[in-house]
Amino acid sequence: MTGSVANAAWLVTGAGGILGRDVVAELMAAPSARVTGLTRGELDITDPEAVRAAVAAHHVVVNCAAWTDVDGAEDNEAAATAVNGTGVRHLARACAETGAILLHVSTDYVLPGDAGLPYAEDAPTGPLNAYGRGKLLGERMVAELLPRTGYTVRTAWLYGEHGHNFVATMLDLACRRSTVDVVADQHGQPTWSAALARQVAVLGRAALAGRAAAGVYHGTAEGCTTWYGLAREVYRLSGLDPERLRPVGSVAFPRPAVRPAYGVLAHDGWVRAGVACQPSWRDQLAAALATPRFAGPAATARAAGGRPAPPLPHVETSRGKSGSSGRVGGTATAVCGRHASGRTRG
Repeated sequence: MTGSVANAAWLVTGAGGILGRDVVAELMAAPSARVTGLTRGELDITDPEAVRAAVAAHHVVVNCAAWTDVDGAEDNEAAATAVNGTGVRHLARACAETGAILLHVSTDYVLPGDAGLPYAEDAPTGPLNAYGRGKLLGERMVAELLPRTGYTVRTAWLYGEHGHNFVATMLDLACRRSTVDVVADQHGQPTWSAALARQVAVLGRAALAGRAAAGVYHGTAEGCTTWYGLAREVYRLSGLDPERLRPVGSVAFPRPAVRPAYGVLAHDGWVRAGVACQPSWRDQLAAALATPRFAGPAATARAAGGRPAPPLPHVETSRGKSGSSGRVGGTATAVCGRHASGRTRG
C-alpha cells in the first residue's frame, strides 16, 4: 500500500497508554488527519486475525501496545513475550502483507547496561530480564519481516500527562513524606512522552516520503541523569526543597527484575535521517512541569511542605506498570552525550 504524507492513514495501537494517547493527539493535530487509535481493550495484538483486520487500509502503524510490568514479567514471561514479542510479529506480518510502514516502540532494556558511553543504535544487545528479552524478540521480528519498512524506536524513563509515572509520583510523595530515598546508581534519559510523540510523528512522515532508512532509532532526551538527579530537578523546578531527597544504592531495594545500570542511548540515527533530536531532559522536564498535569500537584506539594511533619520512613519508587520508574538516580560519573563515536561496543 502506498500513500502520500498528506493523505496517509495512521493506526496507533495501545492508544490508551501514556505514549499512545500523546501520539494520537499529535497526529490528530495535523490538517486532514486520518488517525485510528485502538486501546488494548479494542485490539489485542496477540490475536493475529484481529491484527490483520485492524492494519488493513492503513499506511502507517505506530505500535505503542506493550506489556510494561517489568517485575511482573519475571513470573509471567510467556504472557509478557506474547505481547512484546509475538504480538509484534503479528503486526509486522500484517504490515508486510499490505505494504504498511511499522513504527514499533521498544526500550533500552534490550541492552546490557554495562557501557560507559551512549549506546549506538547497532550496539550489541543483551537484556538482563524477562521484559527485555520479550522486547528484543519484538525488535527482531520487525527487522526480519520488514527490512525496508520497519522502524524500531527505543525509549526510556518515560513520563507524561497520562498514567502513572516517576514525575507524578515524586510530586505525590512530596505531599505525604518529609524525606524520600531515591536510587542513585542508575543512569538514563528522562523523556517526556509528548516530545517522543512529536518525534515519532516526524519519523513516520519522513518514512512515508522515503527520507528515513528503516532500522533502529533512539527516542530519548538529550543528556542523561539518574533517578535521584531527576527527582532533585523535579523538586527544584517545582519550588520544593531538593534536600528532602536522599540518594541510595539500588541494592537497598532489591526487585524481581534486574535493572540496567546504564541505559543512555546515542542519537546518530536521527542525524542521518535529517530528523531533529529531542530537547535536553531538563528542558523537557521544565515544559512538562508547566502543564496542568504537574503544575497543580506541584502547587499542592508546596502548600503541604509548609506544614511541619514528623519523620516518616523512606519511600522507594520502582519501575513497573505503565512505565513508571524510580529506583534510580545518581551522583556517579557517566558520559551523557548525543553520539557514540569512539565507544567500544559490547
